[in-house]
Amino acid sequence: MGEWSDYFEDFPEENQANYVNGRFDPAGAAAHRAAEAKRAAAQAELNATISGLIKDGKRREQENKDATRKAAKGKKA
Repeated sequence: MGEWSDYFEDFPEENQANYVNGRFDPAGAAAHRAAEAKRAAAQAELNATISGLIKDGKRREQENKDATRKAAKGKKA
C-alpha cells in the first residue's frame, strides 16, 4: 500500500482538509489555508514589533531610574 498522500491524491474528497464549513471545496480550502498563513505571518511581524517596543520601553525606564538615582546622589553630596 502507498503513502496516505497518494491515497488523497486519488480520492481528494476523503481528505478532511479539503472541506470548508462542511462542504467539499478544495480550492476554497487552499485559499483559506493561504489566507491563514498570510495572517499568521502578519501576526508574527506585529508580535516582533511589539516585543521590540516593550524592550525599548524597559530600557528607557531603566535609563530614567538610573538618571534619577544619579541626580539624587548628586544633591546629597
